[in-house]
Amino acid sequence: MEQRQWRKLNGQRIQRPIEDEVRAVLVREKEMEHELKVCIGTDSQVKSRETEFATVIVFIRKGKGGFMYIHNETTKQKMSIKQRMLTEVAMSIDVAYELCRLFTLYNVDMEVHADINTNPSFKSNDALKEAMGYIMGMGFAFKAKPQAFASSSCANKVVQ
Repeated sequence: MEQRQWRKLNGQRIQRPIEDEVRAVLVREKEMEHELKVCIGTDSQVKSRETEFATVIVFIRKGKGGFMYIHNETTKQKMSIKQRMLTEVAMSIDVAYELCRLFTLYNVDMEVHADINTNPSFKSNDALKEAMGYIMGMGFAFKAKPQAFASSSCANKVVQ
């Protein structure tokens, strides 16, 4: 699998593989006795001929705030809205799959968030059933809008 470039919200680049970074975070947070939950989501934005994607790994310290890691990616491939929504989901699942063994090992709950509206009057809703089936079929907990804050709020803020 190709090495993705991750960064923190403050712009600091992560120099080691994300799996090593996440393992260190889980050890540190466990030592500090923080109860964690992780939410992974992706959002995208079309700008002229490019589509920018932002995938986030959001760590929530129950009752004590949170922090996230960000990966941005750009493509010139033209996509329908449904294709773009399912690409977002696939990107989130790739990251979730890469890290799920660690979350299981450290007993951390993880959810995959899809920036797809549950209201049928929105175009993104066309991808809801496929996205839900894809995520749940991989064995992950699924959230869609309005509960999908990792994709619709966190990733949305860092898609460039």
